[in-house]
Amino acid sequence: MGFTYQRIRTAAYLPDPAAAPLRVGYRAMPFPEEWRAGLLELSTLHRAQDAAPHLSVPTYRLDGVLQTLAPELIVRPRPAQGTPGGADYWLYAPMDSPDPLPGPAFSGLLSVWAHSLRPEPQYADRLRHVRDELLARPPAWQQVEADLLSCPHTDPGKTAVPEDRQYHLATDWLARRIAALEPYDSGAGALHFRAIPRGPRQKGAELVSQPLPHEAGGHVWWYSVLITVTLHTVPFDPLPRLHLATGIRRWATRTGKSGRLYLPPGRATSVHLLPRIPWLPGAPASSRYAIARLGWDRESRSHTWRAGDSAGLLRTLTLSQPFPDPEQLLTSPEEWIGESAGVRAAVVHRDDMGKHGVGKGLMPHQRSQLTAWAEQALPEGLRPAPEPRRSTLAPVAPLNRRTKTTKTNRESVEAEEAQARRSELASVQDALLRHRGQVPEPGRPPVCELRLLWQSASMRQEAIAALVWGLGLKGNGGSPEQSQASARAFDDARPGEPVILEWETPEVTVRLRCLPLIGGLAEDLAIDTEVRPRRQAVSDALHDRRMAVAAVLARDGADPGHPTLALVEIDFDVFSSDLHDPKHALRLGCADAGAVTQFVRVPRKAKGYNTEKDVTHRARQGWLDGMRQLGVRVLPEHSVGELLPAGLRYAALWMVKRRKDGPTRLAGTVPVAIRLTPGSARGAARVEGWNDKEHCWVPYPMFLIGLVKEAEITDSDVAALIPQQRAEDATESGTDSGDQRTEPLWPSPRKAEEYRKRAEHFVQRVLRSLRDAPTLLFGHAQNTRGHWTWLQNGTAEPDRIGTGTLPAPRPHATLRLIRVRDAAGYETPQWWGTGAPDGINGIASGLWTRPGVSRVFHSTTEKPAQFTASSVEADKLAPRRFKQGPRKGELTIDTDKPAWTPALLELTVLSCHPEAGDRPEALALAAHQLRQAPDYGASLALPLPLHLARLAEEYVLPTSARGNLDTEENDASPAAEPEGFDGQEPLQLW
Repeated sequence: MGFTYQRIRTAAYLPDPAAAPLRVGYRAMPFPEEWRAGLLELSTLHRAQDAAPHLSVPTYRLDGVLQTLAPELIVRPRPAQGTPGGADYWLYAPMDSPDPLPGPAFSGLLSVWAHSLRPEPQYADRLRHVRDELLARPPAWQQVEADLLSCPHTDPGKTAVPEDRQYHLATDWLARRIAALEPYDSGAGALHFRAIPRGPRQKGAELVSQPLPHEAGGHVWWYSVLITVTLHTVPFDPLPRLHLATGIRRWATRTGKSGRLYLPPGRATSVHLLPRIPWLPGAPASSRYAIARLGWDRESRSHTWRAGDSAGLLRTLTLSQPFPDPEQLLTSPEEWIGESAGVRAAVVHRDDMGKHGVGKGLMPHQRSQLTAWAEQALPEGLRPAPEPRRSTLAPVAPLNRRTKTTKTNRESVEAEEAQARRSELASVQDALLRHRGQVPEPGRPPVCELRLLWQSASMRQEAIAALVWGLGLKGNGGSPEQSQASARAFDDARPGEPVILEWETPEVTVRLRCLPLIGGLAEDLAIDTEVRPRRQAVSDALHDRRMAVAAVLARDGADPGHPTLALVEIDFDVFSSDLHDPKHALRLGCADAGAVTQFVRVPRKAKGYNTEKDVTHRARQGWLDGMRQLGVRVLPEHSVGELLPAGLRYAALWMVKRRKDGPTRLAGTVPVAIRLTPGSARGAARVEGWNDKEHCWVPYPMFLIGLVKEAEITDSDVAALIPQQRAEDATESGTDSGDQRTEPLWPSPRKAEEYRKRAEHFVQRVLRSLRDAPTLLFGHAQNTRGHWTWLQNGTAEPDRIGTGTLPAPRPHATLRLIRVRDAAGYETPQWWGTGAPDGINGIASGLWTRPGVSRVFHSTTEKPAQFTASSVEADKLAPRRFKQGPRKGELTIDTDKPAWTPALLELTVLSCHPEAGDRPEALALAAHQLRQAPDYGASLALPLPLHLARLAEEYVLPTSARGNLDTEENDASPAAEPEGFDGQEPLQLW
């Protein structure tokens, strides 16, 4: 057994309150106010009379080009106004660096940008007048001094409130200091880091090492080490903090059968560029990478370069040297990587480009080494955050923790778990009957009807065996004998005439209806390439398949009023693209017929992969995950005893957001709420979801199926939305500086406040519904605070719950609130366990308290099973020796192995009742234990209520309301107008 770490360290750094302020000099350029009127007038010419006017000058194209061609610049969001604590500016550059934007080069940029605002010939005179004004009064640099870390704090929350510009300036300043350090000695060579410019809406700074080769599988793969610097705040802490994060950035170099790199359609792909001479004539040389993007241009039918969101500006600019030819870069990507003459270019690899020979991430020890090297750049007055301490309030594991199985106890443990599942399945069926106003027949076990929609005989057999295993069933359920005749019986089954297997147990009668998935239901969606726009073609194909699936289940007796589970076998390996994947249409069709769905993969053995070897495991997990959608759950039992109210319930809020490049090509946002109530048996739980239309809690499967209707919109709403979406794309889209997906687009500022109000009205209704019993409510910071704004650090107050503009009141006596924040956006710091005798830093699980802080806690977990073989001292950069095992003393290198460290989860007890005996640490420990659900093999990324709420995303698939079923076969009535946040108005889309 390995060493158990009792201490952890975080890569977070705080300013010393006693130290002098960190002031740095800059060249700063304001956005000229005298330009505003002329530019606004020019940009709004030729717009519809009823179109909303521009509220600010649309400088997004110019910002993107500036960031690409002058990477030394720090570009702030377009025309920034004053911010608390000092004036903000448009452009910044360090005082000790040369002018990154010489006058002639800047004038040329301004001229081309102005022309892009209104290039039509009929506006040439007006354009010439505005352009002359710009060039006659160009802005000038000013010398300013900025305080990078000092900031006020909220009252009464006492939470730091940095100036907006500090998120850019402080992180960029530290990144420059790290880049100036002596190279990092990796043990196999020196790493030289270069900073990367960040877009106006991308807070933080990045550094990337030179590309490194790794040979594997007869191919040379390329990667770099990544360092990220970000600025954050913590609730109720008056000091901001800087986070250092380390990782791996992989480069795309492997061409496919077409002889070119595969670039996923629909989105531009980031490319790191290193020119030997500056792009702009007369500009100083920069050691930084430039970021540009390659995207498909419909007019030229080829890939073109974009700076930020703009392709047109780059095409019309005169540069000192051209950008790499896209075709040459895509066909010979390796020729552009490494040290050589001319422009260097590296295409960022993303998962949807295919496999990569370099594993993701870094393990804790190497992460700690890189961080220790970067810490040399910290100035005096910036210190590491105090080490968290392990909570000793109570046992860290739930009382009903999962029993570890061994060869001797496996049979008894599995039998006990199967009996618990049968009992929960019976409780789910009783709850569904009672919700329909029916009374379960006393003395007779309820009937649970399940469906198996299969394609391959091997998976069909495994799925039946897996169901028998998972529920501890006896016999074959009346299945025909294993013979050629039995195979024909399964093959010949049709809707209304399925093969039915049935098992009777003391708790529940299980009935399985087996149907072959034929008739093209699981094949590629038939998207008509002649239909435009593409969104309409996708919508048509989804609708047709959805209706066909629902009709099949309706003919087989599916009842939308009594939800059931369908295990669906589909072949993920044969679809021509994600756009043609029928999974979402199958889910929608099954939901229309009253079935929640779980998918399993068709077993297949081919060159490079074999999905036949784990078919038993996948079949078992398919049924277990499916039954969880029915509400079969095991609730972790907290260990803090009387420190929490008896019978404490748990609830969670989640804002489901769908982008318009999602599976249904429509965007939407739907708030959801989940509630878990402990049952009478140990670990039993009643799982419910909030039905906002009827203002009541409903059984979990009914809730999931109802979300399909909740996300529907009318065709007229879709038609009205398209121009708005295009306009918002043009003004609100950000840049993608890595292999992470861009965040969902926000609505325009005119609509954002309206959407927030609707979401907060939803929250108010949910809060009122929770007053009848003690409840611990969870909210997720990154997911929910944009809609429920009181969750933001700058507005939250201890022991209050606010949902609007009025002062936040005290919470109801039954209600407690915990906000969970994860590592998205590096908002929680990276960490590692310390104190091992051999000096190797590793992973520790537990709840951690912060010295002197009573409301903010950290939760960490052990490695999941798939990473148990990953050594905490794995090295991606240099060979290391095995310390134990049969290969002890031999050299190995871990470049190809995936690395993983559990995220540090922040648990902030925002509201409780100390006067009534509540202890925040006890609430936080219960939240930590909710991550250790006994029916899961590994700890959850989020506490169980939030986990369930997030899973509901699978059923929020915005579609046109014309997809509603209105047939006699399924007895479904036409849906009313789709409901929105307040249960009265149509759902608003982004």
